[in-house]
Amino acid sequence: MAKKHKAKAKKWKAEAKSLRDQVAGLVGDVAGTVGGAVSGIVSRPAISPLAPPDGLPDLPPIAGAEFAAVEAGVRYKGRLDVMLARLAPGTVIAGTFTRSQTRSAAVRDCQAKIGGAEDTAGAAFLVNSGNSNAFTGARGAASVAALCEGLAGKLDLPAARVFTASTGVIGEPLPHERIADKFDALVGGLSADALPQAARAIMTTDTYPKAAAVEVEIDGKPVRIAGIAKGSGMIAPDMATMLVYIFTDIGVPQKGLQSMVSRLTEQTFNAITVDSDTSTSDTLLVAATGKGALKLKDMRAASAKAFEKALYEVMLDLAHQVVRDGEGATKFVEVAVSGARDDADAKRCAMAIANSPLVKTAIAGEDPNWGRIVMAVGKSGAEADRDKLAIRFGEIMVARDGMVDPDYAEAEGAAYMKNAELQIGVDLGLGKGSATVWTCDLTQRYIEINADYRS
Repeated sequence: MAKKHKAKAKKWKAEAKSLRDQVAGLVGDVAGTVGGAVSGIVSRPAISPLAPPDGLPDLPPIAGAEFAAVEAGVRYKGRLDVMLARLAPGTVIAGTFTRSQTRSAAVRDCQAKIGGAEDTAGAAFLVNSGNSNAFTGARGAASVAALCEGLAGKLDLPAARVFTASTGVIGEPLPHERIADKFDALVGGLSADALPQAARAIMTTDTYPKAAAVEVEIDGKPVRIAGIAKGSGMIAPDMATMLVYIFTDIGVPQKGLQSMVSRLTEQTFNAITVDSDTSTSDTLLVAATGKGALKLKDMRAASAKAFEKALYEVMLDLAHQVVRDGEGATKFVEVAVSGARDDADAKRCAMAIANSPLVKTAIAGEDPNWGRIVMAVGKSGAEADRDKLAIRFGEIMVARDGMVDPDYAEAEGAAYMKNAELQIGVDLGLGKGSATVWTCDLTQRYIEINADYRS
């Protein structure tokens, strides 16, 4: 009898696989038909269900900043894959980068240039998608130098003021000639209104372009901030396979801006994770053109604090969008840890929960398996006491004092897990340390995307 049931089960599995293959084939046929019928369309994954419902926000022009985007065929055909930002003389630039020991040639070049002497000639950002120019040795460095020198000549800039970035596959030489061939088109297409096109040009496995902006009044003077980002997978602190470019018209000293950006990065881009993997290519650059009405001099003044708050809003918005576009994501998850010995312990604990494959797959399956959170707390390395630990899902108290809450009902937890946005709260009961991080679930779709990324 057991053999008969096994044979039936085997037959059903084979039939199910056959049906899946047929459906995949039909989908491929439809995509091919549409792709052939509409010139220039390139197949992209469906937009994340967590994407902002209204699409790209209105992006105000930033005085002193112009943008352009072109199709250079770095890896793919039929889509924008190179963007240029030209920045006015007097622009100051701050940045943070991956701490990967195998970081790309472009990252190393930018790190060497940040904080150098401010140049009155202006600056430029040149970014390509499709190829990360990482783990390419001396050839990669030569590609960066060729692009910086070539573009500097086109824009009448010193090469030291050209900042490049590349994102995409690792270990393949960058066909930089294809990018250089588009310099005239890029320069000729520069416009103050082309930031949305730039956002699209830096996408890889992203399902939608990411942008954020704020307009505030500080000391009675208008200040504009607008930024774009890319990122979907290989996302973890230090900083993720992200490229982030933020532009503002404020005037600010470079050292003051750099301190601000470094501080805010820890609260935003270094507080998100999709899959715990740190990229070779992370780059965040913030450019302050100084062409607006407000000029900051004292970084301790109320006006500087107001600007920092506005910049934080843009950075946090972009960081959240990266998580919302996590490869295969269907849930946006906030993990808030309180009661730790200190903030560092709290973040250690929060990231252990946010990075746990067991926690993330339970969330994907809408399973309120709070035992996995207990596991993650225990393995985190943060100080914890079983009998002081409390866990909640949103407002639902799940466990406290080292055991399940007597009023907790599994059905209530299961119903909560069906929400697209979730909060996991953990109180360690040991001190005043706290931290909040953001993550997403881990689904079958993530595996599918990354199993054939180079195919």
